[in-house]
Amino acid sequence: MFSLYKKAYAGLSTSTWILAVVLLINRCGAMVIPFMTVYLTQQLHFSVQQAGLVMTCYGIGGIVGAFSGGRLSDRYGFYPVQFWSLLLQGLIFLVLGQMHTLLQFCICIFILSAVGDAFRPANTAATAHYSNPENRTRSYSLNRLASNLGWSIGPAVGGIVASFSYHLLFWVDGLTCIVAILFMRFFIPPVRVAPKIQEVKEQPAVKTASVYKDGVYLTFIALSILFTTGFLQLSTMVALYFKEVLHLEEAQIGMVLGINGLLVAAIEMVLIYKIENRKHPLEFMTRGVALASLAYLSFNILPAAGFVSIVFIVLFTAGEMLSIPFMTAFFISRSGEHNRGQYAALYTVSFAVSTILSPTIGSAMIAHYGFRVWWYAAAGLCLASAVGFNYLYQKVMEKKGSYAMQHH
Repeated sequence: MFSLYKKAYAGLSTSTWILAVVLLINRCGAMVIPFMTVYLTQQLHFSVQQAGLVMTCYGIGGIVGAFSGGRLSDRYGFYPVQFWSLLLQGLIFLVLGQMHTLLQFCICIFILSAVGDAFRPANTAATAHYSNPENRTRSYSLNRLASNLGWSIGPAVGGIVASFSYHLLFWVDGLTCIVAILFMRFFIPPVRVAPKIQEVKEQPAVKTASVYKDGVYLTFIALSILFTTGFLQLSTMVALYFKEVLHLEEAQIGMVLGINGLLVAAIEMVLIYKIENRKHPLEFMTRGVALASLAYLSFNILPAAGFVSIVFIVLFTAGEMLSIPFMTAFFISRSGEHNRGQYAALYTVSFAVSTILSPTIGSAMIAHYGFRVWWYAAAGLCLASAVGFNYLYQKVMEKKGSYAMQHH
């Protein structure tokens, strides 16, 4: 077992590990956002609708940030974009803590999200740069591991900090952003990569000049939005279902949701090591998304009892581990050095769009039709995207076959 884990983590570059640590530090500091609605309603006495408007501005800022981060990465390189994104994000967190009116909060959180989410496509491009095709999926899995650990630690510590002072949350969040970027600046020398389009002219036909000319990838993005709108219910409506229908206590809900992060941390890297490069990413994605569909279906098929939460989280996590890492691997395989930022940006945008759609549609459906109908709908969204990914796989294989025949 020790040997298996050692092999799973072996072969990754030092820079890949340092990027993962940077992500871990940054995510550990992600304390403000999970408590933002509580802070706005309890401390500043905003209405729930006003708090929702602030979070919508946060989602829209994420879309703007993803697009701009991808463009800037392609033009100036991933290193300066990561540096300035984290540095400015840290400073804006300190400013955000001084805001008091709804307009101030909406403007400030939009800017914060736009600046902060520019980091993601740049970080994705950096991971691709420091890895090789053989271990690229594992490199992204390492980033996911760091992100998951950070998201587990951040809100837990944030709850303790908030019990003393909400304003302290903004300071901790801001300072961890600055610490993360100083860590990267100290351990990874600046890389000024401004790739030239000529470099990829000899590459296969799938390497298009622009992401918007890649029909397969645009279909993949549409299917990703469909999937993640259902997938992201874990961080929005699932906890509410555990509380209101399964009657779990807050501590029990935290423990069940924590199983997701623990399973990802314990299994994903080894799983990816064992199956990486054995099948096309779209094949793994189809199976993973279908498992996520089955997870939501389990809420309606099984009796409404506490053990259902465990069945759900195990099925859901298995689906997540088979889908998300290979979604990243797929978009990297479609891109070239000259446009990887654009591809990463569009992928990040798909999650940002789902971040807005998921709670909006979920809450409206539950309010009008109840949880049971919504879980069928969420399972349907995942199942439809699984069918779509399988169709896309058939198309890619057909295109690859005809391309090979022509050149034969």
